[in-house]
Amino acid sequence: MPDLQAWTAWFAAAQIPVRSDTAEAIEALRENEDAVDANLLGELIATDPLMTLKLMAHASARRSARQLTDPETVTAALVMMGISPFFRDFREQALAEDHLAGNPLALAGLQEVVSRGRRAADFALAFAVHRLDDDTPVIHQAALLHDFAEMLLWVHAPTLALRMQAERDAHPCRRSADIQRELLNVELGELQQSLMRHWRLPELLIRVSDDKHADHPSIRTVLLAVRVARHSARSWDNPALPDDIAELSDLLQLSPAAVSDLLADIER
Repeated sequence: MPDLQAWTAWFAAAQIPVRSDTAEAIEALRENEDAVDANLLGELIATDPLMTLKLMAHASARRSARQLTDPETVTAALVMMGISPFFRDFREQALAEDHLAGNPLALAGLQEVVSRGRRAADFALAFAVHRLDDDTPVIHQAALLHDFAEMLLWVHAPTLALRMQAERDAHPCRRSADIQRELLNVELGELQQSLMRHWRLPELLIRVSDDKHADHPSIRTVLLAVRVARHSARSWDNPALPDDIAELSDLLQLSPAAVSDLLADIER
């Protein structure tokens, strides 16, 4: 695609597939719908960044003009929609595994980004709780969704995603944003902001997800959670982690040793 506008239009028109285990778990709950509440369903959905994105976009598209506030989390969106309408609207969903069945390398790439998002959300939640942040649920969700544009790239443009991965592996010192702009004509962070605004996602979620305002403590919480999840994805010996721990020490007002203990506790 030539530019941000073209990428936004393309992804906005594309399906958002979900993980097969998420779809199976939703179908299992459907069989006993009367026993399902928003908290139970929300906890399930919040483990899958693609399902989370799909639900939030769906809820925003159907938001009444009379509503004064946006549902800012999955659970709030489910309360707004109702459980029965959710099960009605989310039948026979497209599955990421089916979509990439003929491309195991792309499926592995997608699974790696999804796993990283889930770990980032766990880190962000713990950091936000420690900071007594009023927006802890939104911070958790922002970290989970932080790399959703890369996930969609793996699903709908796997050849480009594989080229981007190969370039990162071949040149680990290059900035990811430079690689993205070279191969995609856009930075994924810009694309995510554009898509979130196109889908009219909650303003607080958009704001907390904006990497260009990293001076705000809530946004720093998300960014550092994402960085730690990325840098520790394969090993805790990554040379970038000491800098992450030093920044977390400042953010959380803990010693570097205490931050390391906290990270170890989160991973258990």
